[in-house]
Amino acid sequence: MAKKVDKPIRDHIIGREEIRATLLQQLRETNRCRDILRMSPHAFVELCAKLRATGHVKDTIHVTVEEQVARFLYIIGHNVKNRTILFFFHRSGETISRNFHAVLRVAISLEEEVKVPIADQPRFRGRKEWPTQNVLAACGFDMRFTYALAGWEGTASDSKVLKSALSRDDRLKIPRDKFYLGDARFMLKHALITPYRGVRYHLKEFVGREPENAYELFNLRHSSLRNMIERSFGVLKKRFAIIAGGTEPYYDVEVMVDIVLACIILHNFLMGVDPGQHLISQVDRELQNNNPEATNEEREEVNEDYRRGAALRDNMAAQMWADYQIER
Repeated sequence: MAKKVDKPIRDHIIGREEIRATLLQQLRETNRCRDILRMSPHAFVELCAKLRATGHVKDTIHVTVEEQVARFLYIIGHNVKNRTILFFFHRSGETISRNFHAVLRVAISLEEEVKVPIADQPRFRGRKEWPTQNVLAACGFDMRFTYALAGWEGTASDSKVLKSALSRDDRLKIPRDKFYLGDARFMLKHALITPYRGVRYHLKEFVGREPENAYELFNLRHSSLRNMIERSFGVLKKRFAIIAGGTEPYYDVEVMVDIVLACIILHNFLMGVDPGQHLISQVDRELQNNNPEATNEEREEVNEDYRRGAALRDNMAAQMWADYQIER
């Protein structure tokens, strides 16, 4: 009895290669790249060149750097399993996994202006049914992250994570006579200025109603400036669905820590070559329409550092209010 053969094996191989070649060409040359990889074709090409230049991600006989990077970006951009990538690229699960981790390691090595230490914490519990982590990050007014500490368990308080960031060997360094802005979940310090508690703070609370005293004016301006970190995290999560937190991740905790750091580093890279104004505008609309979340405030620890921070904040608030009264 004759056995039916649809296509010779070689034809199947050639067909898969043509599919991959066509897909990569579209990513390099069309705007489909933005939907599939969350960046422009120019940014994708530049990123591939940057990764190739490290010498740690290389073209092989069967797989180009572009294909490896495209698969990696699709996974973190859409939070999909390897079997989905297998369907599109017609590669084995082992190849997809190996290439993913290779690109992940190299992406983390691209850190330049952002410090990305990893906390040594064994437990990862949170409010969700799966392990979560608490990530501490700082950013500049260009929406690029300047520091990120990943790896703390999801239930760790923000103040506890901050204390670790300020005391570890690869610590968060604050320039002399400078300070960061933090929300009310942090302890007030001379180098970390938080808003006044029990006073209007969120931008929506000031719509149609001007500040009535120095404390409210300070909180309004504090919120306006600190809103930059909310925008930065918003764009980060829009680009990379794998860290958006809506579903249980497909990778274990250790890998997810690396993925968070890689996404932050890639975000910084893209803010230089492809900021994604459409994403920024979308995040701005959401922040404007969303109701402010309740903040779990910890009891203030009154010490010398707190007193210095309180004096600095009071002086700034008084000067702001005096100038505001003159300008009105």
